[in-house]
Amino acid sequence: MQVKFNVIVAATAALLAGSLHAQEMVVKIGHVAPTSGGIAHLGKDNEFGARMAVDELNAKGVKIGGKAVKFELLAEDDGADPKQGTAAAQKLVDSKVNGVVGHLNSGTSIPASKIYASAGIPQVSPSATNPMFTRQGLKTTFRVVADDVHLGGTLGKYAVGTLKGKTIAVIDDRTAYGQGVADEFEKGVKGLGGKIVKREFTNDKATDFTAILTSIKGAKPDVIFYGGMDAVAGPLIRQAKQLGIKAKFMGGDGICTGELPKLAGGAMEDSQVVCAEAGGVEGKQKEGMEKFKADFKKKFNVEVQIYAPYVYDAVNVLAAAMVKAGSADPAKYLPVLAKTTGYQGVTGTITFDEKGDIKNGALTLYTYKGGNREQIAVVR
Repeated sequence: MQVKFNVIVAATAALLAGSLHAQEMVVKIGHVAPTSGGIAHLGKDNEFGARMAVDELNAKGVKIGGKAVKFELLAEDDGADPKQGTAAAQKLVDSKVNGVVGHLNSGTSIPASKIYASAGIPQVSPSATNPMFTRQGLKTTFRVVADDVHLGGTLGKYAVGTLKGKTIAVIDDRTAYGQGVADEFEKGVKGLGGKIVKREFTNDKATDFTAILTSIKGAKPDVIFYGGMDAVAGPLIRQAKQLGIKAKFMGGDGICTGELPKLAGGAMEDSQVVCAEAGGVEGKQKEGMEKFKADFKKKFNVEVQIYAPYVYDAVNVLAAAMVKAGSADPAKYLPVLAKTTGYQGVTGTITFDEKGDIKNGALTLYTYKGGNREQIAVVR
C-alpha cells in the first residue's frame, strides 16, 4: 500500500508541476550584436547586459496580466555586417520574439529595423546613433542614447572651442555610423568657423593607414577626427605616432572604450585622445551606475566596455511596457512603450519623443590618462 501511495503522490506532484509550468508565460527577448569579428568585445559587452537584465527579471518573478513570466534571451551574432544583420533579424521574427534589443551598429540596425517593423515587433537600440534609425517613419524603432547630430556636433564644437583646433582632418570608415558621426562632426566644426583641411576615408576592416596618414601629415592638422570603431582607431593612432603626427585625436562612442589603449599598442599619450559616449549619468545616478558595473564584473568577470548598461535598461524598458500593458503581445504593448515617460534606469531617465528618440539625451566626454578612460564632463 505504501508503495502505491508513494506512486500516487509522485504522480500528483508531477501533474501539479506540469500545470504550474503550463500557466507560466514565456516571453522571448531577441538581442543582436557582433559577437565575432574585430569588435566582438563590444558585442559581447552588449549581450552580457541583456543576459544580466533577463536573469534579474526572472529572479524577481515578474507577472504580466496576472501570469507568471519566464523571460528567454535569444541572442544572435550579426558580425557588424548588414546582410548578416538582416538574416539575424528574420530569424528572430520567425522565432516569434516579443521584442528586440539591438543591433549594436547603425549599419545593421537600420536595415534590420524594416524587418522588425513589417512584423510589428518593437526594437530598442542601446547604441545605434545614426539619426536615420528613428527617422524612417517606422513606429517600432526606439533608442536609449543620444544620436549623432548631438554627439558629432558636440565633438566638433569641442574641437574648435576647447581644443582650439584651427586645422582639422576627418577620416571615416564609410559605415552608416562612421560616416554619419563624421559628417555631424564636420558640421559642428564649420559652425564655429573651424577649417577642415582633409577629409579621407577607409573601411571598417582596414589595417594599413600609411597613405591616408601621409596625406594628412602634409596638411599639418591640429586635430584628427575618426568616425568608426576602436578596432580600427587603435592601429590608426599607433601608425599616426610612428609617422610623427602630433595632432590631438578625436572620435565618437565607437572608439570610446577601455580597449582602445591596448588596441593602440601603447602609442597613446595622456590626454592625446578625446572621445564621447552617447549617454551619461550625474549626481546620485552615479551610484546606481557604479553598482551596476560592480555587479556586472562579479557576474561576468569582465569590465563594462560601453553599452552594457544601456542594453540592460533597454530590456527593462521593454519589460516595464509589457507589465503596464498587461500583455507581451507586441501589438498591445507597443503603444505603451511609445509613451514611456520618466523610466528610471541605471543610465538615467528614459522618456521617448514622437520619433522614438530619448529626450534630453546626455553625452559624456572622456580622455585617457595612464591607459585609463577619465571623464571630462557630462553635457546635454
